[in-house]
Amino acid sequence: MFYVYVLKSQKVKKYYKGLTGDLDKRLRQHYNGKSLTTKRYLPLELVFVQICANRLEAGKLEKYLKSGIGREIMGEIVVK
Repeated sequence: MFYVYVLKSQKVKKYYKGLTGDLDKRLRQHYNGKSLTTKRYLPLELVFVQICANRLEAGKLEKYLKSGIGREIMGEIVVK
């Protein structure tokens, strides 16, 4: 089982999209500033999670969310 997730920076209007097999561990890394990609955007808020059956499915969803259409849809789903 894999998770696709979106974090929103409460500091600036930035979203981080990622996938992981261990959501709790990965979120701790983000929240504790141990992720180089998000530590400058702390504090972060989890705004979206989708459970996927496998890594391939999760990768496709993550890629879609990072695309122009995916970002547009996330803007409508996620409260700004």
